[in-house]
Amino acid sequence: MKSITRFSNRVSNYAKYRPGYPASILRLLENEIGFEPQKDIADIGSGTGLLSKLFLGNDNLVYGVEPNDEMRMADEVLLKDFINFVSIKGTAENTTLADESVDMITSGQAFHWFNNAEAKKEFIRILKPDGYVVLVWNERVKDASPFMTGYEKLLIKFGTDFDEVKHENLVNKDFNKLYGVKNFKFASFDNYQIFDFTGLKGRLLSSSYLPMDNKNMMTDLKKLFDKHNAGGYVKMEYETKIYFGKIKK
Repeated sequence: MKSITRFSNRVSNYAKYRPGYPASILRLLENEIGFEPQKDIADIGSGTGLLSKLFLGNDNLVYGVEPNDEMRMADEVLLKDFINFVSIKGTAENTTLADESVDMITSGQAFHWFNNAEAKKEFIRILKPDGYVVLVWNERVKDASPFMTGYEKLLIKFGTDFDEVKHENLVNKDFNKLYGVKNFKFASFDNYQIFDFTGLKGRLLSSSYLPMDNKNMMTDLKKLFDKHNAGGYVKMEYETKIYFGKIKK
């Protein structure tokens, strides 16, 4: 339950300050797996709807499956104008979707929270024959600039369980267990955000492994911003990583 509820007090900052996902993902999937707007998607751990929005804009039908009530309500607000969005209270291990009901499963910034073995069973159940699983993360490029290096040091200094919960803990054997050994492909794209100090503070506080009201942390963040900003802005740089393939049963 901790993984479900840990973002409940971060929803506003998460929805406003977390990065979206580049449209390059759509082109990649079109070229690699014949992805098209007619495909129905289950976006598992849909959060505030950042990845769902990418596919909704492509005219896909998207089932946003999210167990956290606060995050699910936020994505319902963000995506209220999309008639092709269906919000569902469920988990990766129990989506409540029908057998063989979707062409593709997506998960943005969430797979590392799942019980992988139970999620795999559920994915196999709800996927149509020849369906795909697409896992996506926006990963900070820690050495992209002195600012990015300093930001990473700040996370390490003030993070409560930073090392335990970061998605970088996933390794190839985790993906091999899901897809089958070497039965997946990998691609990546550049991504970034531009922040003033208010935005940078919101981005920091969207992370569940940091305290919400630590004065020393805010002092250090302001010093980092003052040192590295150009014209009142800093650049947060990411590598958007995509893993995709069929599940070998």
